Amino acid sequence: MPDLSASARGLYIDAAWQPSHSGRLIDVVNPSTGEVLAAVPDASIEDARASIEAASAAAPGWRATPPRKRSEILRRCFELMIERSEMLATLISMENGKALRDARGEVAYAAEFFRWNAEEAVRITGEFGIAPSGTNRIIVDYRPIGICLLITPWNFPAAMATRKIAPALAAGCTVILKPASETPLTAYALAAIYEEAGVPNGVVNVLTTTSPGPLTAVVLADPRVRKLSFTGSTGVGRHLLAEAAKNVISCSMELGGNAPFIVFDDADLEAALDGAMIAKMRNAGEACTAANRFYVQSGIYDAFADGITRRMSALKVGPGVSGDTECGPMITRKAVDKIARLVDDAKARGARVLCGGDVPAGDSYFYPPTVLANVPLEAEMAQEEIFGPVAPLYRFETEEEAVRRANDTEYGLAAYVYTRDLARGLRVSNGIEAGMIALNRGLVSDPAAPFGGVKQSGLGREGGQHHGIAEFMEAKYIATSF
Repeated sequence: MPDLSASARGLYIDAAWQPSHSGRLIDVVNPSTGEVLAAVPDASIEDARASIEAASAAAPGWRATPPRKRSEILRRCFELMIERSEMLATLISMENGKALRDARGEVAYAAEFFRWNAEEAVRITGEFGIAPSGTNRIIVDYRPIGICLLITPWNFPAAMATRKIAPALAAGCTVILKPASETPLTAYALAAIYEEAGVPNGVVNVLTTTSPGPLTAVVLADPRVRKLSFTGSTGVGRHLLAEAAKNVISCSMELGGNAPFIVFDDADLEAALDGAMIAKMRNAGEACTAANRFYVQSGIYDAFADGITRRMSALKVGPGVSGDTECGPMITRKAVDKIARLVDDAKARGARVLCGGDVPAGDSYFYPPTVLANVPLEAEMAQEEIFGPVAPLYRFETEEEAVRRANDTEYGLAAYVYTRDLARGLRVSNGIEAGMIALNRGLVSDPAAPFGGVKQSGLGREGGQHHGIAEFMEAKYIATSF
């Protein structure tokens, strides 16, 4: 078992573990049991200012560190995460509640961002050319953008942090990370790993708070802070964009999703069911990329409904750290209540429950894997992100209808398409308004691919061959006549 006290030593500022100036603590609760695992400091405005000072003092040295040296440090972060993967996975499972198998997958995914960006750190190049007029040369250099405020959610406490920290460090930036107060222990455990890997003092700082609004406002008001990278709800993202606009701060936003999962009559049924279980039940559905609306063509609808019901009904529900658990608890009681509200609304409008559909008795945060058939298009869950283990099924007839329904949302993060007809698959993929399409696959995320959405699902991209690092850099143009 992980040493919880080692992950709750204090705020991590300038490579030192410090108590908060507020004197307050935040209880970290295990969603599987309701027990308090540990308590971490509740950062104050003074702590936020101290983290800015630390990041600012460290910035010149880290910016001047040769790319190869930065690369080696990032590679060491990857190696240490892999060496301690079981400890990290258990810690994630305890504070987040996710099934241990999912937590192990998250650690591997999270570590990969350090390996990928270690390789990319030495490939940041500039440009040189002749102006069309022939009067001068054009030199373009790419420089680190400055201090970055990184705000991450509770559902992937390791991966959401490393997906931001790794490219920022590769670019030469210093960072202030504000993890979710529900799952801070993983962020602090990773901070200790960064220090051991050789990340210099002040380059990474970690603050936990129950008052994110005032704290982020203070950080974004400091002119030395030049970047905000946020993963979370669209509503909070809109507020942060407005706050960042006051000082014209560059923003990357990975926001809400409402992913359609489209299955055509000619799809390989078993492959589609395999993909559906991955797309829906990764992290018990608590993922922004989770399949939220299952559009199934009439000819295969009944077979797909039977297949997914059998699979969802067979899932083992239990505490995240249990080795055989396949679906852990939701993060909070509030999350359970939201899922129940959406399911009850669909049932009231005529949806048929094929499995699950009721909140279990007791004080736990569990919600059973649920399949709903014939969900009406006016149901609230057709437009609202479920963020839980619920698969609503909708029947469709034509390709045009499927694309139209898929696009009938303000969101555009991910989408899934299953068909044996490659031409149709590419045609539908091109027609869907989403930043990421999984064609005959149930998993879309990859550190080597640009992650992000369109419409109300966000701005910018994370990961990819150059997209991730580019978010943390600015182009400097030099005109010279030599």
